[in-house]
Amino acid sequence: MPEYPDYPAFNVPVNHVQPVPRRIRAVLAGRTVIDTTRARYVWEVPYYPQFHIPLDDVAADALVPDDGPVEETSRGPARSFGLRVGEQERPGAARVLDQSPIAGLSGTARFTWDALDAWFEEDEQVFVHPRNPYVRVDALRSSRTLRVEREGVVLAESTSPVLVFETGLPTRYYLDRTDVDFARLVPSDTVTACPYKGTTSGYWSARIGDRTHPDLAWAYDFPTRQLLPIAGLVAFYNERVDLFLDGHELPRPKGRR
Repeated sequence: MPEYPDYPAFNVPVNHVQPVPRRIRAVLAGRTVIDTTRARYVWEVPYYPQFHIPLDDVAADALVPDDGPVEETSRGPARSFGLRVGEQERPGAARVLDQSPIAGLSGTARFTWDALDAWFEEDEQVFVHPRNPYVRVDALRSSRTLRVEREGVVLAESTSPVLVFETGLPTRYYLDRTDVDFARLVPSDTVTACPYKGTTSGYWSARIGDRTHPDLAWAYDFPTRQLLPIAGLVAFYNERVDLFLDGHELPRPKGRR
């Protein structure tokens, strides 16, 4: 996930560690196998952290050793463990650090996100990966005029877009559905999720002439409460369309998410 040089950047070094002030729980096969108020944020990459969970806060009978080799990491040697609840088995679900040169990480486990059925911060479900406490996401209504084109064909135009500003990413522009030319859009089965916005409720490709451009636009009908201003609105990938803001063409982002 490269950074976009034209937008505010992430500024967290790899192996940065901070306490998680929230209760963290994770569920597998209907059973809570992780329940802790002592998790640690660990930045294995600069963009977002992972949870490291004290072993005392993991259901002991659910954690089973794997036969995999010990992995040498910058956080110390990591042993591979799987998870088992009833008939559900998730091999390679966790990497356990018995000893770490980084303070606070000895005796913790880092779990593969998808090895669990659901994760919760307090009582709210979290998707994809832990939310970065250093990321800010704002959704602001604007009166600037935005036009969306692909190959010179207008796909949408609005005088009241909602602009979503997210640390490290290009500004996203969400438009009322009445401002979108759905005659040129074709629904797709794509579904994506975001730790800050939730799970998408719709994706669309654009059909221009005899060519279809896949998955140019999406919507969140039921976003997280922090992003309620975008509920039901449609956004287009800046990287795949031409955007004109108040008549000025915006440069396409140089990176890709």
